[in-house]
Amino acid sequence: MKIFRHTYKGIVVIALMTISCSKEFFNQVPDDRMTIDEVFQRREESERYLANVYNYIRDESDQTLDGNSPNFGVPWLGASDEGDITYTSQPTYKINLGNWDASSNLYNFWTHYYAGIRAATYFIQHIGDNQELLSLPDGEALIRQYRAEARALRAEFYACILKQYGPAILLPADEVISPETPYEEFALPRNSYDECIEFIISEFDQAAAELPTWYANDLDYGRMNKAVIYALKARTLLYAASPLWNGNTDYANFTTKDGNQLVSQQVDLSKWSRAAAAAKQVIDLNIFSLYKKYDGNGQLDAFTSYRDLFLEPWNTEVIFARKDNLLGARWEWRSTPRLAGGASGNGVTQQQVDAYQMANGEIPITGYNGDGTPIVNPASGYVEEGFSQEATSFTDAGTWSMYVNREPRFYVSVTYSGSYNLNRTAFPAKIGFFFKGNNGKSGGANNFSQTGYLTRKNIHPNSNQQTGSRVARPLILVRLAEIYLNYIEALNETDPGHPDILKYLNEIRERAGIPPLEGALSQDEMRERIRLERRIELAFERHRWFDTRRWKIAEFTDGGKFWGLDIDKGENFDDISFYKRVVFEERVFGKRDYLFPIPQSEIDKNERLTQNPDW
Repeated sequence: MKIFRHTYKGIVVIALMTISCSKEFFNQVPDDRMTIDEVFQRREESERYLANVYNYIRDESDQTLDGNSPNFGVPWLGASDEGDITYTSQPTYKINLGNWDASSNLYNFWTHYYAGIRAATYFIQHIGDNQELLSLPDGEALIRQYRAEARALRAEFYACILKQYGPAILLPADEVISPETPYEEFALPRNSYDECIEFIISEFDQAAAELPTWYANDLDYGRMNKAVIYALKARTLLYAASPLWNGNTDYANFTTKDGNQLVSQQVDLSKWSRAAAAAKQVIDLNIFSLYKKYDGNGQLDAFTSYRDLFLEPWNTEVIFARKDNLLGARWEWRSTPRLAGGASGNGVTQQQVDAYQMANGEIPITGYNGDGTPIVNPASGYVEEGFSQEATSFTDAGTWSMYVNREPRFYVSVTYSGSYNLNRTAFPAKIGFFFKGNNGKSGGANNFSQTGYLTRKNIHPNSNQQTGSRVARPLILVRLAEIYLNYIEALNETDPGHPDILKYLNEIRERAGIPPLEGALSQDEMRERIRLERRIELAFERHRWFDTRRWKIAEFTDGGKFWGLDIDKGENFDDISFYKRVVFEERVFGKRDYLFPIPQSEIDKNERLTQNPDW
């Protein structure tokens, strides 16, 4: 085992260099190269193959698409109501305006994940023939472990397809399928969503039975084990219980070409119970805890707790992460203001800014008037306009009042005019996004925020974009706070009023530095509070795009007017013309947009493949 761990660590770095590694690897035929049969006779090469299967877990730290490389770019920020990508050349701009179709081939992860599925299946079917492994005293145990890891990866690849596209095609699980076999040879219809879920869960369960509960040492971090599988299973079941897939009558005519129903038309509350139980299984492992840091007086420091949980590798909250996050520097670069060495590329919408609660835990804005002005909750203490007279723990005197006395997670997550760059050495001055500000539109060419805000979360304060010095760390894929939120969301749908709902919601709020919720809330009221907490706690972590869709609220949240500040106005920090809410984009969202279209090239290859509704 020790040899494998050291080998694996090096292999992952190599494998992560290119997503096309498997194709190139198996096309090698010179005398000094191995055939595919020889790969599965040698331990090191089989382990290299498994490492490359892991590589199909996408690096989703970059929100923009550079060229046509499948390594780059995801739409989850720029096509959701929490963010905006500055550059109109990006595909998310086309998506938001509705200027795309199934032939556009945008963010084609369908093909990517099926390549991973075929690679995992091929590994599962061939690793048992590895004579070098079988000759070891623990060889059979190693083979069972490696096969289980590949099985879990395959299940997760299917789960990723379901999140983006809906019902998948379940390829034969017990046949030997070469990674080079043309996809055209598998002209199969889509399976129903529930059939896909049952297959994924059975695969997760079978894999978990063969794997340890947690990592033996840090060299194993990033690999599949029981805890990781339980967490992925819980997420998958939560999605399956959600309104998009649980009795969605909008999909009554969503069938295969043979007339088989792809989405169940009856609401089944037991799906929520199953999701709650799966999340509780993770919690009951008692391995993880919310990451917390304390000040010199022993008091919880909510700001550094929330900030540093993304910066300290494999802390107590991290369940699963992409170990070698080679592209993480792109998130930092695009989230950093231009004159601090960044690209000012990852904007934050005013809607997302408005979502953050106040320091007293109250919701500041309860809705909007027809002209876009907010309806303010008077109990919150929120002030929409004017400049503060006094400094606070997070703001200087003279800060626009909108940003004063917000909860600590706001200051971790959003860069606004009047705040400072995290690395003050790279840029010591206050940041100004107004028209003539130091990072405003007037001097920005293409590198300025369209909204007047930038994402700030998951930027290391010791990274210096001016010098290209960046602190590497894993990309968190699953953490305990998500599991808490998954659990209480599912529990509220089946057992409203259960004491665990407030317990775990308030644990998250306590770590966030805001008062607990108290008193009895109705099921509907609690549902909205859980969704709000999820929007804030998991902001910019690639959840919001999926959440609004599985809740069937995206037509209300992701279409229509999108607001920011008036970046065409403002001479200085005191110029109030900049702080006026304005529409920076009107987005188009229709029923079809709840799912990505199956790429037209796949439809053309498989006459039995049904396209998603309305595409």
